Amino acid sequence: MDGLIVYGSKYGTTRRYAEELSRLTGLSAIPCGEFHRLAEGSILVYLGALYAGGVLGLKQTMKGLSLREGQRLIVATVGLADPAEPQNRAHIRAALQKQLPPKFLERAVLFHLRGGIDYAVLSPRHRAMMAAMCFSLRRKPARQRSSEDQALLETYGKQIDFSKTPFSLADIPKIVRFPHGKMVGNA
Repeated sequence: MDGLIVYGSKYGTTRRYAEELSRLTGLSAIPCGEFHRLAEGSILVYLGALYAGGVLGLKQTMKGLSLREGQRLIVATVGLADPAEPQNRAHIRAALQKQLPPKFLERAVLFHLRGGIDYAVLSPRHRAMMAAMCFSLRRKPARQRSSEDQALLETYGKQIDFSKTPFSLADIPKIVRFPHGKMVGNA
């Protein structure tokens, strides 16, 4: 198989997924800032961290890209949200629609991988954003909180890593073999 893995990672979980996928498939993995164009490869796998309604580096990576006949695009987002929840899949899809031109979105195979967070290493800006989000959630009546809201409150300030739970690194090669046109969660 020939192609390339490109990734956008801020704190390392997405990079670890990309490196493991590279090891298991033999495809080279590079940070999105180093990507310029897809040569003759038959597949482009983009892994990007989800941040504030966007996928890190995705828009810039797709800018100026053209997929030729027979080339495949696989996009895997990495985030805290549980893709088993329909509303989370809808939010992820909306984020992708904002960043991927329709010509790419209709050809892309989409995946979502669980990420992680370590509040001790967050930038001051990201720490402030998470604090504001949790403050807002605490003001919401408990019965109106979603399971995601509750999980965020319970894990606030802690180190959490979902990358080794149901969808493990050992299962990641499914990404390059999965049939076209489906969005996949933790299976």
